[in-house]
Amino acid sequence: MTHDAHDHEEGATRRKVLECMTWAGTGVLWTLAGGIPRSTGLIGEAKADESKAFSFLQLSDSHIGFDKPANPNANGTLTEAITKVNALPAKPSFMIHTGDISHLSKPAEFDTADQIIGQSRLDVHYVPGEHDVLDDDRKIYLDRYGKGAKGAGWYSFDAGGAHFVGLVNVVDLKGGGMGNLGADQLAWLQADLAARTASTPIVVFAHIPLWTIYADWGWGTQDSEQALGMLKKFGSVTVLNGHIHQVMQKVEGNVAFHTARSTAFPQPAPGTAPSPGPMKVEDSKLRTVLGIRQVNFVPGAERLAVIDTPLAG
Repeated sequence: MTHDAHDHEEGATRRKVLECMTWAGTGVLWTLAGGIPRSTGLIGEAKADESKAFSFLQLSDSHIGFDKPANPNANGTLTEAITKVNALPAKPSFMIHTGDISHLSKPAEFDTADQIIGQSRLDVHYVPGEHDVLDDDRKIYLDRYGKGAKGAGWYSFDAGGAHFVGLVNVVDLKGGGMGNLGADQLAWLQADLAARTASTPIVVFAHIPLWTIYADWGWGTQDSEQALGMLKKFGSVTVLNGHIHQVMQKVEGNVAFHTARSTAFPQPAPGTAPSPGPMKVEDSKLRTVLGIRQVNFVPGAERLAVIDTPLAG
């Protein structure tokens, strides 16, 4: 694992702004303390806390229907991911999927994804990726996963002492493919958060990152600052995203941002290729750059652990 941390804002203290790019290996455990994450050990050490922790899983970017050389069997690698989920020593409370369930928004692709993910026997909370809303009215996604949601599919719920907020930033994309939340969703978010006390842990999940990783590739959300401003009052905020198909991290103030691996194919690191997109790696290495994420939260301890686990390696 390589771990590079640097301040991007001149004069800012390490406590105020810390940015990390983490290519996490099996079992890296991150704990959140005072808004700053620190690595505390391997997955074996994390298991000791599982009996006390409320935990949930994150899957992302399954791209069911994708069959190009970067991974001609996206169904198979999603199945492997669910097999890993089912082998966990403690059953998580639920799963979130941060978008691009399908590759082309076809009903048959969603059917296949549901069949494979359903083998986990977990409740799953979805938000769409841009590949899930290719039909003009987004009806296919909303009819299947958006019942009870607002607008284009945003919603919130409470679990394990935390407040979870599912946002949609893949509708009305801006220049270069930048994500967009929009005025209606931001107004809803403000009202939703107004009812929460500052001590409530907040977990936000969406498809496109809420921090700008690489604007030239659309890896960011153009109006995210408005949403993040609403989260400043909370002592513990975790933001989970997909879209870029690699593990990266940024911590700024009270907000920890985490992007997730895909279960289908990797993408290049920011700016290292002419454009984003499926990246072919050696067949023997593919499963080392695909994976799942487990998040553990201990109520009352302000402790959140993120464990990123590749399918192999």
